[in-house]
Amino acid sequence: MRRFFSSITMILVVGVPAFAGIPDRDDEAYTVYSFLLNQISRSPEDGSPVKLFVINARTSGDMQTGWFLSPTQSAQPPAIDSHQHLSSPAAAALITGSPNAPGISARNLIELLDSAGIQRALVLSMAYTWGKASRAPVANEYEHVKAENDWTAKQVAQYPDRLRAFCSFNPLKPYALEELARCSKDPQLHYGLKLHFGNSDVDLDNPNDVAKVKKVFEAANGYRMPIVVHLHASIDNQRKYGADEASVFLNQLLAAAPNVPVQIAHLAGAGGFDSATDSALGVFTDAIAKHDARMKDVWFDTTAVVRPGMSPDDLQLIAARIRQIGVKRVLYGSDAPASPLVYPKAGWAAFQRLPLTADELRVVATNIPPYMRDFGKR
Repeated sequence: MRRFFSSITMILVVGVPAFAGIPDRDDEAYTVYSFLLNQISRSPEDGSPVKLFVINARTSGDMQTGWFLSPTQSAQPPAIDSHQHLSSPAAAALITGSPNAPGISARNLIELLDSAGIQRALVLSMAYTWGKASRAPVANEYEHVKAENDWTAKQVAQYPDRLRAFCSFNPLKPYALEELARCSKDPQLHYGLKLHFGNSDVDLDNPNDVAKVKKVFEAANGYRMPIVVHLHASIDNQRKYGADEASVFLNQLLAAAPNVPVQIAHLAGAGGFDSATDSALGVFTDAIAKHDARMKDVWFDTTAVVRPGMSPDDLQLIAARIRQIGVKRVLYGSDAPASPLVYPKAGWAAFQRLPLTADELRVVATNIPPYMRDFGKR
């Protein structure tokens, strides 16, 4: 496999774990947005979706990757995909650098959910990427943020019984509280908020950053808007991340939103499961073990945690951490469907590599967080 700064060429062969060896980027670490797939042949004999692919991928740092095409799943599919993204053509052009990028529509997502047997999905707006800290500033940034949130709202409104949207923005920006207030009044966006600390370069060791984000948490709590947070610090800017930063989140930010559910993405990491992620997650498993009241309505999604090439020891460690969290508060998520590697069906098959029992897999598959339970009351 050869690695480039702007593109990656890779061959996937059935039976060989394949990883889109993406250099660490920021939005959701080990990231890629746009794949150009040239299918060479299929595998008719084993039901595997692909026998051989050549993939050319433009790296961008705005969406998650790192899946592989796994054998057909055996456990029941999840009721909810708790971590999905759509992308407008404008955002796709920003992310990929291609003015003709098509984006990812609600219709695209629904087709993939149907293929996986998943009924519903939580769609996390990509509006935050317009304020990405490690990208050159965009002219009229806040107008783009509003437009992306509104585009996402219109997309999910096409499937009111299947999709729900959370708005997003960079919480360090001057417009953050204004946009939160606007979202809180929108019929499609008032359900919750997505924050991406890596993309937005929220530095939990910086008291000024913490104070700004705390105001957003307090306001979201006041609007009764649940929060999904990508907690891992910026990789592009090489921010420190681990137990100390997770402790700041627990003590200062989580405590500022006591009345709403909070979903911590990627098991407190950025995809995969390294020592920094384990150190950060340990803060929360310790708090759970101590029956810390601040953890009473905290959920964890497992999006992009299981990666190709993980050793049995790595998989055992992740499974052990899931049990420490408690399987009843663990959610399945597959992330933006930027390529077949990250489609919901492939992601669920990958998750089943973890040495969890059939009963534990069933619990994860049937977990539904509070903000996804009231579709009949719209």
